[in-house]
Amino acid sequence: MHEDSRGGSRGNATWPPVTLLVLAICGITVTADGYDVVVYGAVIPSLLHEPGWHLTPADAGLIGSIALVGMLIGATTVGTLTDTVGRRRMLIGCLIWFSVMTGLCATATSPEVFGLFRFLAGLGLGGVLPTASALVGEYSHPKTRNLVFAILFSGFPLGGIIAALTGIFVLPRFAWQVMFLVGLLPLLLVLPLAIRSLPESIAFLRVKGRNAEADAIADRWSITSEDAQGVPTPERTPSGTDSGNMSPVRTLFSRSYVVATACFLAMTCLCLFMIYGFNTWLPEIMRRAGYSAGSSLGFLLVFNIGAVVGTLVISLAADRFGSKPIITTTYLVSSVAVILLSLRLPTTVLYAAVALGGVGAMGTQSFVLAYVSKHYPARVGATAMGWTLGFGRLGSMLAPPLLGLIIGAGLAFQWNFYALAVPGVLGALLVGLVPRTPQAAAGYGGVGETARPLAGQT
Repeated sequence: MHEDSRGGSRGNATWPPVTLLVLAICGITVTADGYDVVVYGAVIPSLLHEPGWHLTPADAGLIGSIALVGMLIGATTVGTLTDTVGRRRMLIGCLIWFSVMTGLCATATSPEVFGLFRFLAGLGLGGVLPTASALVGEYSHPKTRNLVFAILFSGFPLGGIIAALTGIFVLPRFAWQVMFLVGLLPLLLVLPLAIRSLPESIAFLRVKGRNAEADAIADRWSITSEDAQGVPTPERTPSGTDSGNMSPVRTLFSRSYVVATACFLAMTCLCLFMIYGFNTWLPEIMRRAGYSAGSSLGFLLVFNIGAVVGTLVISLAADRFGSKPIITTTYLVSSVAVILLSLRLPTTVLYAAVALGGVGAMGTQSFVLAYVSKHYPARVGATAMGWTLGFGRLGSMLAPPLLGLIIGAGLAFQWNFYALAVPGVLGALLVGLVPRTPQAAAGYGGVGETARPLAGQT
């Protein structure tokens, strides 16, 4: 590290201080997001036996989908609004909203009220990932983009780990409502830091003509070369493309990007089907397979631990070999792991398969979004993330009720895993259909404006 003439610390060429700060705040927020999503899967066995609620597995799956409807609406609307009103403001607003609504779930006296609060929490939860992804993508170096996104999205399974561990300790001793009261902690742990320190997107400020604010952020973080860092300057649009002056949404579906957009939407839909199928029903499926409640939560814990460790390790290969081969591999790994879970194997082997499932499902999602961040110009980054994740919520909405119907129908537990294996194969096929970026075709390097590094980076 060394100090520049204005006193700012540039740090490592690919890991400047501003990257670490934005990644830390956004990563903690995504961890809280992960907890609030996975906590529902941890408490489903308790909700099925809640006096007076009379829930069936199909009912529990429907409640899970209601929350995901909120996340779909949140992802598409918040993701789009983020490129209009600002990424910093939206991230802080979503954090406050989903934390409060998750805490209110503890006050629910009926399944209907509980489902309403889960839906409202979903509005904020759905907005977190596209907004955090856009900020982290902007403030990261392209050479470490997959690793940065892997760290960011490791927050989601880390939140799942916290939810599983909390459930193992809390549920045998206290009521399930305590699990949702824990969801209020982000208001104390990360909100003050975000309000005080999180920088706004320089790309957003430049587009809005707020150059003085953009200059202040650039000065604070020693961002000295506008042309090098890729966020303040207008994007280069290759001749022959049709997206230069379009709105963010129209850009996604313009002639230059529509095929890639369709592939990314479908890939995320399939991936989130697997993720939410696992996180919502894995404890109950394993319990019905003959494991105790504690062991069932242990499988959920291992799934998320495997996602954290495996994703971080594989991200290093993704930065070296590129997105397509890695995403294809992780999709197929998830399918193989799920098929193994359908077999009667020793417990140790099953735990290993669950860990691989976490790597395949969670890892695929982080690598797909890193791919999205490289493919589109920075000015539409949050919109691209929002639409990709928003459409993907269709998969997450379908998984809980579909698996709930399979369980409720009395079919063998293996059928749940068969339903989770097919999306991995389809996703692997879709990866090969993603075309090169317009910038790559025009000889600009293939990743557009977002690929240019931060200040002082080469």
